[in-house]
Amino acid sequence: MSEYGTNVLLQCGGLSKRYGSTTALDRIDLSLEGGRIVGLAGPNGSGKTTLIKLAQHLLTPSEGTILVGGMEPGRQTRGMVSYLPDRDFLPQWMSLKDLMRFYEDFFPDFRPDKAEEMLAGLQIPDRTSIKKMSKGTREKVQLILTMSRDALVYLLDEPIAGVDPAAREYILRTIVSNYNPEALVLISTHLIADVEPVLDEVVFLREGQVLLHENTDTLREKTGMSVDAYFREVFKC
Repeated sequence: MSEYGTNVLLQCGGLSKRYGSTTALDRIDLSLEGGRIVGLAGPNGSGKTTLIKLAQHLLTPSEGTILVGGMEPGRQTRGMVSYLPDRDFLPQWMSLKDLMRFYEDFFPDFRPDKAEEMLAGLQIPDRTSIKKMSKGTREKVQLILTMSRDALVYLLDEPIAGVDPAAREYILRTIVSNYNPEALVLISTHLIADVEPVLDEVVFLREGQVLLHENTDTLREKTGMSVDAYFREVFKC
């Protein structure tokens, strides 16, 4: 439980982030609870990655507040947040075995048994170097390591971008099957149709502002449209 008396795990109040004269986030208010998989959607440049990086403490706010588990992002919150960036972050020189040891040493909540179970399906010898893995395999390994932590908040930035449909199914199945059920999973994406089946809620960002935050079932009932169709309607050129 957070200091709010509810299971709010990510709280933004008047949150703004500027890069020089460019405003990436503009005074947003947002509360996201645990036990939910939430889609963070919007066009390129809408502020999705900025919000995730603020929650991960890779950026600091220009104005307002952001709280993770009731605390400002920092050293304490890094132990409760598992982050998957939108780029390849695996050290090329490491083997899979080295990488597992690194995660065990660095993250107290890392579950090597869970990781090994998921990795077994990929049939990768543990002495295989990261450099020799295909791009698709590296992306799956990154996701497995991210989801093998017993975190309170999972921040996944475009986890299915640039992968083939079969890999997308694998990634979404891995997310749904392995996250802590009391945790918040925040998935940044522009591929709504692929992610929609696993989402409990969706947040639409436009030009750095929250345009919509809604339960996905409620949104479908209100609009008579899928979340993807409504997204396309809202953001059509």
